[in-house]
Amino acid sequence: MDNILMLNGRDLTLEDLVQVARHGRKVDISSDARERILASEQIVKDIVNSNEPVYGISTGYGEFSTVKISKEENMALQRNLILSHACAVGEPFAEDEVRAIMLLRLNTLCSGYSGVSHEAPVILRDMLNLNIIPYVPSKGSLGASGDLANLAHIALTMIGEGEVIENGKRRPSAEVLKEKGLQPIELKGKDGLALINGTPIMAGIGSLALYDAENLLRTANQAASLSFEALMGITAALDPRVHAVRPHPGQAETAAYILRMLEDSSSINSREGDVQDAYTLRCVPQVHGAVSDALRHIRQVIDIELNSVTDNPLVFPDNHDVISGGNFHGEPLALQLDFLGIAVSELANISERRIERLVNPQLNYGLPAFLVEKGGVNSGFMIPQYTAAALVSENKVLAHPASVDSIPSSANKEDHVSMGSIAARKAREIVKNTRNVLAIEWLVAAQACDLRKVEKFGKGTAQMMEEVRSIAKHYDEDRVMYPDIHAISKLLTNPEVLDRVEAKINL
Repeated sequence: MDNILMLNGRDLTLEDLVQVARHGRKVDISSDARERILASEQIVKDIVNSNEPVYGISTGYGEFSTVKISKEENMALQRNLILSHACAVGEPFAEDEVRAIMLLRLNTLCSGYSGVSHEAPVILRDMLNLNIIPYVPSKGSLGASGDLANLAHIALTMIGEGEVIENGKRRPSAEVLKEKGLQPIELKGKDGLALINGTPIMAGIGSLALYDAENLLRTANQAASLSFEALMGITAALDPRVHAVRPHPGQAETAAYILRMLEDSSSINSREGDVQDAYTLRCVPQVHGAVSDALRHIRQVIDIELNSVTDNPLVFPDNHDVISGGNFHGEPLALQLDFLGIAVSELANISERRIERLVNPQLNYGLPAFLVEKGGVNSGFMIPQYTAAALVSENKVLAHPASVDSIPSSANKEDHVSMGSIAARKAREIVKNTRNVLAIEWLVAAQACDLRKVEKFGKGTAQMMEEVRSIAKHYDEDRVMYPDIHAISKLLTNPEVLDRVEAKINL
């Protein structure tokens, strides 16, 4: 019982979301949330019974907001909304992404401002706890009026329509609900609108991308440290006095991190007759530090969004007001998720340039071309640099901001949209690409250190070498490379690996 996450619409954290989305943590609805849900549900019931014109309850949607809906038509209105809006396309979201989305919608409902019937949060909770994963195609949201098309696919499962993904296969929702002992709900009041109007798609995908990006930053700092070893880097540029006079927090933190990683190294500062490095080493604090500061800001926005109410209209039980507003608009997230993609792409940009320096005999201070003996017969690490360059180039295309675009919809009633879900999906792909670039740098830097015959590694880089060599042996001659790249990339998704490295430098 202690590990159950109690949802109240106010206290959800990014770490909670990851635990539920990726590690199957169970959830429940707090008692005070249940009371708020019932209070706002009663207000909606009163509106339906009185036939008072209120958007989405006793009127149509969007351009149809002038069409009055009778009490007798209310249930058909809510059900038809889900059926008509479930028109998303593209590859389905991954299981952890759907779970994150479901959690965020449930947390919003627990705030008590959505006017949803009490049955809806319960089945959503049960679906999460039983790991019932609706089939949710990834494309179709404009990021204003909410992530309507995609969220409707989750609501379909709740009413026994649509499909779920089980063991990689699509099955009818009704069958799976029955097998799991759940009864589909009948939508009424404001249920349909409460379930699909809001930002859970962009917030859920963006939250997971941010969490992964924060770990990627640690990965990048460690990769740069091992490249310092391989290139006999000069640590003067890491001197804390340099960063004190340009006091961006991330810059100083990055310099201090790498210095601690390199403590006791015999390789650094060993190039005779040279006093400074190329930018890819010398400016790591400025580049990685700027990314760190960007991620810090993005997390502040995500933290707010995790506990925000983003549907419409909002029901305020204290004074029985129902207010139509615009909290569904994704602009606050869209801008930040575009920023996330831009920031993470820079980690890949500078990493690929370090890879180039390591494999290029004109730049790597005496190491063999492409880090392999008997070059010519062996190609060594020539083509992994190509792969890194291709991923970096793709990132540059993906980093173009989605939020600068807007296409009006609903007969111009919804005449400015955020494209926030596109920003979220692009950021997710940039994170994946960057992880692979950094995996290549870890492999390349480890090979270079072997060839450099580093006598004594730094406290952190010694552990890095141990981690790499535990799954990828030294390259004496050419062999199939992709399994090692895939294995290192997977290694870098495990925060425990990064923790083990940081433990050596007392972080």
